[in-house]
Amino acid sequence: MPMRDLSAGPRVLLRRLRELMAEPLDPQERLDRIVRQIASNMVAEVCSVYVLRSDGVLELYATEGLNPEAVHLSQLKMGQGLVGTIAASAQPLNLSDAQAHPAFRYLPETGEEIYHSFLGVPILRAGRTLGVLVVQNKASRTYREDEVEALETTAMVIAEMIATGELKKITKPGLELDLTRPVTIEGDGYNEGLGLGHVILHEPRVVVTNLLNEDAESEVRRLAEALGSLRISIDDMLSRRDVATEGEHREVLETYRMFAYDQGWVRRMEEAIHNGLTAEAAVEKVQSDTKARMMRLTDPYLRERMHDFDDLANRLLRQLTGFSGRSIGEGMPADAIIFARAMGAAELLDYPRERLRGLVLEDGAVTSHVVIVARAMGIPVVGQAVGAVALAENGDAAIIDGDDGQLHLRPVSDVLKAYEEKVRLRARRQEQFRALRDVDPVTKDGKRISLMMNAGLIVDLPHLPESGADGIGLFRTELQFMIASTMPKLEEQEAFYRNVIRQADGLPVTFRALDIGGDKVVSYFRAHEEENPALGWRAIRLSLDRPGLLRTQLRALLRASADAELRMMLPMVTEVAEIHAVRDLLQKEVQHLSKFGHSLPRKLQFGAMLEVPALMWQLDELMAEVDFVSVGSNDLFQFSMAADRGNARVSDRFDMLGRPFLRILRDIVRAAERNKTPLTLCGEMAGKPLSAMALIGLGFRSVSMAPTSIGPVKAMLLSLDADRLTETLNAALDDRQPREPVRELLTRFAAENGIPV
Repeated sequence: MPMRDLSAGPRVLLRRLRELMAEPLDPQERLDRIVRQIASNMVAEVCSVYVLRSDGVLELYATEGLNPEAVHLSQLKMGQGLVGTIAASAQPLNLSDAQAHPAFRYLPETGEEIYHSFLGVPILRAGRTLGVLVVQNKASRTYREDEVEALETTAMVIAEMIATGELKKITKPGLELDLTRPVTIEGDGYNEGLGLGHVILHEPRVVVTNLLNEDAESEVRRLAEALGSLRISIDDMLSRRDVATEGEHREVLETYRMFAYDQGWVRRMEEAIHNGLTAEAAVEKVQSDTKARMMRLTDPYLRERMHDFDDLANRLLRQLTGFSGRSIGEGMPADAIIFARAMGAAELLDYPRERLRGLVLEDGAVTSHVVIVARAMGIPVVGQAVGAVALAENGDAAIIDGDDGQLHLRPVSDVLKAYEEKVRLRARRQEQFRALRDVDPVTKDGKRISLMMNAGLIVDLPHLPESGADGIGLFRTELQFMIASTMPKLEEQEAFYRNVIRQADGLPVTFRALDIGGDKVVSYFRAHEEENPALGWRAIRLSLDRPGLLRTQLRALLRASADAELRMMLPMVTEVAEIHAVRDLLQKEVQHLSKFGHSLPRKLQFGAMLEVPALMWQLDELMAEVDFVSVGSNDLFQFSMAADRGNARVSDRFDMLGRPFLRILRDIVRAAERNKTPLTLCGEMAGKPLSAMALIGLGFRSVSMAPTSIGPVKAMLLSLDADRLTETLNAALDDRQPREPVRELLTRFAAENGIPV
């Protein structure tokens, strides 16, 4: 059915509004003339603009037809009266008899009792309600559909006026508009630390500046062409052979295709164009309307579909505007706090480290790889910060508190001062930890604990002497691959590893063989889509299937360690046979280098990571085959509990200090003692004083952690009687009718013995 041709009225109005926006007027005069133009064009006796303040009050900012004395005096709370109802629901109200509506509230100062018909629409931007635009008439009538559309379109112009901050000049002193109100979001602290800085949106929104069209038909054609390109790209993704035919990713793409071909969506955008908007402004209008309605849904499935729709609309906006995003670092402040719904580890590494002050995630979990990388970089992280991306704008002031899991957006001066003082206190606390740098990490009863640090980048290495660590217990070699645009060549890898060894200055470095796959995406390495990537083709599995990749790394490590000690370990070992296979490749590389006269390491320590529960039934065979074992607590925990560490709904469901997992760790310690095999642990557990205390109680004498954690863990162990804790902990783990959780028992033990945790 062809689109009906709307009257020229809305287009004339929008053209006049565009002229008004360009004139050098003060904000109140501009707003007063806008409402007069709307009233005249729509043959309305009243037109009023209500703006939402930060205190949740809708204030009358301009009116044509009501008592002018009511401007900046009349107020309604969110949800109160017809205007408040529109703001709360983000949906229009079209009434022939407004006073008969149950939400009607009479404001005597306005003189509106003589008006019966009422049309109000929300003023929306990015799905957020910024105010309400209203027209009224004395005669009872229902406004036509095209009039509703025209008023919604006009509201976009006012939304931009609010967003630019122009109305701040006529806002009463001491009050703020909702768009600039301070917001505090309670999330989860994923990495300790404080960050004061300014927002950088990881996926910046397309800002539509050209709102009004000159030729509706040409804009409809532009929309159709962009939709065609978008549909082709989605169809292409679905038809590719490397996209699995089943799985959650497939469902997302199918949802995209459903939205892309939805005629209702297309019709609403075309109507907005015929009402005077450009194609991109029409996409933004429909996106904002839909988002505002869906943001109020409680069903998690439907809210997830909102994100799918939002992403699709953003793709369409990029098609129309040619927006390709900014290059990493472009326009980035020196104190950037990255805001993202979700993020891969490699994406974080693209940002200049020296400018990063924090990371805010709406999704993710404390043990997801991007958080691990952020922790290695010493960046505070707050996760599960629901709604943060929608509420933030590039350049907004922000405070991230990784200790308490709080995010303060556009903080008031008192909050800012409090955090500046907190930063100073934290600096003094870090100074106290630095004073322990040269203190030997020995418990009160004489047990020496080796405190190692985790690393993966050259920028991590200065932390080694600063932290007082005994060495690097885990060097993640995959980070070099993740930040490179092409596969690092043999010579590049060799130079990199030699630099690491040189900067370690004689302290031991344990290199983990390449661990890519899962969420560790390497752009130049094409991997197949997998339904369960954490359980799929990754780490040693991938390396054994691509022996050329593994042999190049082994050769580089051997050459870089010439006349020094080489410690290397294999990730995600499932069967002892995998160790044999890698040993064979390693021996071939040793023979190759010897044949051509290359110097070899004076000592080679070959180890394995214990991350897969299947090794629990091969412990003695494992210990006999390797020089040392390193427990990867993050993966071992997620696989043991069948709880995806990247899924926030289940990642915190089970406790690492719960009896089942501590019993697993105790069995590993006992097997290492039985076989006289050196044992260490690297992972989330090692870096927190309370869980590190539990590890010492279980019998671990070497742990590896982020460099910032070494001071607090050392302070803990210096006050600890390890034998007494072991006795207490073993009794708790052997108790078949436990009376209290182990975490509570450990917390009480620390408090009673004056141990700082």
